[in-house]
Amino acid sequence: MAFDGVTVAAVIKECRELLTGARIYKIAQPEADELQITLKTKTGQYYLLLSASASLPLIYLTGRTKQSPLTAPNFCMLLRKHIQNGRIVDITQPGLERIMHIHIEHLNELGDLCRKKLIIEVMGKHSNIIFCDEEDNIIDSIKHISGMVSSVREVLPGKPYFIPKTENKADPVAFMENGLSEEERKKEFSSLVFQKPAPLYKALYTSFTGFSPILAQELCFRSGLDADRSALSYLQEELSVSADASVIKEASTGSSAESSSAVSAQPADKNIAVHLLYEQFTALMRQITAGKFSPVIVYEQKAPVEFSAVSMKMYSASSSKDFSSISALLETYYAEKNALTRIRQRSADLRKIVQTILERTVKKYDLQCQQIKDTEKREKYKLYGELLHTYGYGAEPGAKSLEAENYYTGEMVNIPLDPTLTASENAKRYFDRYGKMKRTYETLSELIVDVKEEIDHLESIAASLDIAEQESDLVEIKEELIAAGYVRRKGGTKKEKVTSKPFHYISSDGFHMYVGKNNFQNDTLTFKFAVGNDWWFHAKGQPGSHVVVRTEGAELPDATFEEAARLAAYYSKGRGQEKVEIDYTEKKNVKKPNGAKPGFVIYYTNYSMVIDSDISGIRQISS
Repeated sequence: MAFDGVTVAAVIKECRELLTGARIYKIAQPEADELQITLKTKTGQYYLLLSASASLPLIYLTGRTKQSPLTAPNFCMLLRKHIQNGRIVDITQPGLERIMHIHIEHLNELGDLCRKKLIIEVMGKHSNIIFCDEEDNIIDSIKHISGMVSSVREVLPGKPYFIPKTENKADPVAFMENGLSEEERKKEFSSLVFQKPAPLYKALYTSFTGFSPILAQELCFRSGLDADRSALSYLQEELSVSADASVIKEASTGSSAESSSAVSAQPADKNIAVHLLYEQFTALMRQITAGKFSPVIVYEQKAPVEFSAVSMKMYSASSSKDFSSISALLETYYAEKNALTRIRQRSADLRKIVQTILERTVKKYDLQCQQIKDTEKREKYKLYGELLHTYGYGAEPGAKSLEAENYYTGEMVNIPLDPTLTASENAKRYFDRYGKMKRTYETLSELIVDVKEEIDHLESIAASLDIAEQESDLVEIKEELIAAGYVRRKGGTKKEKVTSKPFHYISSDGFHMYVGKNNFQNDTLTFKFAVGNDWWFHAKGQPGSHVVVRTEGAELPDATFEEAARLAAYYSKGRGQEKVEIDYTEKKNVKKPNGAKPGFVIYYTNYSMVIDSDISGIRQISS
């Protein structure tokens, strides 16, 4: 989700409520493009984080501090000189721009009261933090932009500050306050949005500043309109319908051509699509200007995928989490995003190792399957040899084939012969082929089982990497790869301490459910933690975690069976599928064969159910 103008509006509302009148206690610059301002108010102390990072620009209040460099950068020293101990008198936003103005009052060296502005522009690669005087002249900025870099605006000390004009975009705040009547404003809305031959959601966010693509799609959803359909086609469809209606009217009433033309060219503001979208647009703008925000994070398979300062009706309620504070939302969203990204980066090497070995092993398995298929003719060669021993006396010298009766089935069989060999020599050749193929089949039958087990083991490790959430989870997976001989322990390196624990959930009926994060944990859960009457769940025929439900001697309700099965489906290769088959049985029925690979078990007495992999309603109490 982009840090759009609506999100900035929500941040400004929160900051204005909490920080108006606050004293600037400390100013730090933890990163080259980031500021952290400590503010003291009558109600407590706050930390305002301002980032102009090109990849991740941010503004939010936080309760955590960052380590600052020993020597403060020049921009930080300048701010300390001018506004440290100053007071915030207001926080504003021009229109719905992704810009925040912090108005600061302070005393200069002579003791005179002065005003300054700290301006934060959250605009992707163009993000900046700019310090201006009360005349909007730039004193300095965290990033200097010369005329060689931008022909639109220079951001340099001494230059006047201004907001670059956004081409072909209207300010939605000014649009709502332009003094026009409702019908006139609707016509203007139609001309801005519905005259574009672009998808409706794109026509919307390219017509107004501060709107992101996701927010535009949300408005289309609320309006019941197809976001991907061309905006212009909605008008063309309405005009076509109007023209047809006018023709019918003319035929029935004998109206003049002039009146028909007038009806067919009815104004665009009568278009139902325009009306629906306009109503949702104005409702949202009234909500924003009134400061009524509903911060929400949307999750997909426990990973945050979107956030918004307003409710997102296009997503189901079960996949979203509401927040009372936009700052808490932003801090949570980016912390979770960063954690997932970091785990992905840390596990990249292990993934590459597993994937490389898996691809090589699958190729070996396919080759062995083809070779074992080639041995299917062995019984036919054995039969040829036996029939030649029995009926070979009837073969004429130099014959290329022999017709003989198969005494097992009574059918006639045509046996190809080498005309340069006698019948007994041909029989010996067929027996030799049979013996060679039989030995190949017996050898491959053993090897192919081992190779298939190795593939299953590698796929289970890959599945473990997919569900790893912490660096400690990767430690145990790496130890498994070392134990299996896929990775060598570096010389002198000791075995890393394992602190990872299984996922721990509690069912709606109060039963504790545990999920192994990897094969070592699966074995521990099933054979050391669980007792005989506990229930055991696993996805049928595919890699996945062992799920153990502690019964404490009680009988499990149906709801707990279903929730445990959902966990088994979610923590398996079948995650995301609508239906996953789950096997479940009492733990006492689960056995581990001697010499089996980690996580591999067998069971013969079990029940099965087919269920989805949605675990959004199951409470996780620790991991």
